[in-house]
Amino acid sequence: MTARLHVDLAALRSNIARVRSTVAPAELMLVVKDDAYGHGLEHVVQTAAAAGVTWFGAFDARTGAAVRAAVGPGPRIFAWIAASRADLESAIAARLDLGVGDPGLLEELAEVAAGADEPARVHLKIDTGLHRNGVRPERWPEFVARAAELQAAGLIDVVGVWSHIAEASDAEDDDARRVYEEALAQAEAAGLRPSMRHLAASAASFARPEFRYDMVRVGAFCYGIRSAGGPSAADLGLIPAARLEADVVGVGAESVTVDIGALDGLPTSLGHRAVVGTPAGPRLLVAVGAAESLVQAWPGAAVGDVVSVYGPGARGEGTATDLAELIGTIGEEIALRVSPLVPREYSSR
Repeated sequence: MTARLHVDLAALRSNIARVRSTVAPAELMLVVKDDAYGHGLEHVVQTAAAAGVTWFGAFDARTGAAVRAAVGPGPRIFAWIAASRADLESAIAARLDLGVGDPGLLEELAEVAAGADEPARVHLKIDTGLHRNGVRPERWPEFVARAAELQAAGLIDVVGVWSHIAEASDAEDDDARRVYEEALAQAEAAGLRPSMRHLAASAASFARPEFRYDMVRVGAFCYGIRSAGGPSAADLGLIPAARLEADVVGVGAESVTVDIGALDGLPTSLGHRAVVGTPAGPRLLVAVGAAESLVQAWPGAAVGDVVSVYGPGARGEGTATDLAELIGTIGEEIALRVSPLVPREYSSR
């Protein structure tokens, strides 16, 4: 197999700098779920920490512990999925900040924290309408009152209040923000003083300054993956950090065979839709097979030539989001489909 994902760590640093300057004075939390969106967790978090990132969003406790092992004791690491008591124990051992959006989980966390050396750092989640999890607004006053009791007992430290929003329309997001603002007021009335209020992800963090609060959770934009249907990466000041490429392994009169296919994560539905980059510029991706694909031939094509499936566009290829829009999905899905068996290569100009 010659397929490989080349990750440009200089582009990652540039994107991080762009995001931080855009959202300032809010903090950036770099989201690194799903092996840093398929870019490779260890390389990404170490590069980001060296660039000054002090908050990481790890999704689950296992990933959070891996981030802690990679970056050491300094940065804050936020995980919002803990599926078991063992997850809570490992999260506290790794000194993670935990997102909690369930009363039962809050009680279990307090029990685990009772045997720890310091209070568990907690970010309470209100469900603002996305229903991804979180406490419903009608149960929120009771929830924050109980959190205040546990904080007074020295078991938890409520450092944040947070939520997800749909980012489907400004009107829906405005409704979600009103719910969030009410939740903040109720938390304050209960005696809580969270220092980290966070609501926005990539798109809202750029387009809606009022959604930034103290911190924004940004994944896709830091990797140079734009939102489907939104401004281009160039318009956002971002650079796609990953380039998926493979070698030509056969040359025919009308098409060349490229050593990448559906088993490597390339959607078969991209056949006869996507344009890929070649030494002669953009060419049609004719068909996607299980292990190999066909690309429209070009004059002088030879075995060993490199074809870029997606990337920054240097050879005429589209971005991950360009491909996603052809099949009705989002750029993150294209990035995450790349098989973990495809080698990751890194450069840092």
